[in-house]
Parts: sequence; C-alpha cells; structure tokens
Amino acid sequence: MTVLTILEVPDPGLRAVAAPVSEVDASIRTMLADMFETMYAARGIGLAATQVGIEKRLVVIDLQEPEEEGGEPVRKPVAFVNPELLWVSDEMAVYNEGCLSIPEQYAEVARPARCRVKWLDGDAKPHEEEMDGLMATCIQHEIDHLNGVLFTDHISRLKRDMIMKKLAKARKAA
Repeated sequence: MTVLTILEVPDPGLRAVAAPVSEVDASIRTMLADMFETMYAARGIGLAATQVGIEKRLVVIDLQEPEEEGGEPVRKPVAFVNPELLWVSDEMAVYNEGCLSIPEQYAEVARPARCRVKWLDGDAKPHEEEMDGLMATCIQHEIDHLNGVLFTDHISRLKRDMIMKKLAKARKAA
C-alpha cells in the first residue's frame, strides 16, 4: 500500500468532477487500499479519490469511533464505489467540519441530518443504507468532493475568506 499525496486548496484538481467507475477490479481495490492508507496516515475519517488526484467516484470512510466513552478508536473501514445520494432529510444538522485538503481549518456546516445512499463496495457488492449522525455528514462531505465541491462552499464568503487567510498564515509560518 502507498500513502498518496493529498491535494490542498487552491489545487484545481479539487474542483474536478469524478467519473463513475465502470468495473470494480484489482486496480480499483488497490486504489481503495492506498486511499485508506493515506487517510489513516493523515489522521482523517474520510477521503475522496479527487483529493489524491484520482478522478474516479471512490470514497473511503472510517469514523474510528470508540466502542465506549474514552475508549480506543475502533477501525470500521467502509469503501464506497460510485456512491449516490438517493434522498436527504429536510431536517438539518450542524457539524464543525474540517478537511484534509484544507488542513487544520474548521467551520460549522449545515447539512441534511439523514440521507439514503447507494454504492458498491470493493467486491462490487451493492449496498443501500440510510445514514445519520457523523456518517451522514461525512458521506455528504465526501460525495461533494467527487462533484468538485468543498465544505467551504457551504459557508459564508466572510467565513471562507477568514479560513483562507488563516491557512495562508499557517503555511507562511511553516
């Protein structure tokens, strides 16, 4: 497995719209494994293929939530090939989102609290599931990436400008 380079704003690759995967084969499974390796190395909970310069509709997520309060994180990796939102709730939820492509910057983003998603896994097995909580937020965030949308597109221009200034300052200091 390989740790891939994560694109960071303002890289134009982050605005690419990913193409559907026509066949889940060994090369796709290798890409998914590399994406998991990259996500874990970056200490993230989700990663879209476009974030590593792969213009395919692939997402990996592992919320790594502990089984008990204060316990060790438990890995439950989920690979999504061609994920598609089928339905979103009218009810909204606000989450303080961050992104591996916009390092160390966070903002409160309102998204539908629940969603229904269909996808194929790494073995081309179809799935359909209603999601809520952090998983609903995360899958919507990652599907946005596949469509060339960043979490900062969901916040006000003022907040977006503040994040970009803080990011520029952090890069300059580094």
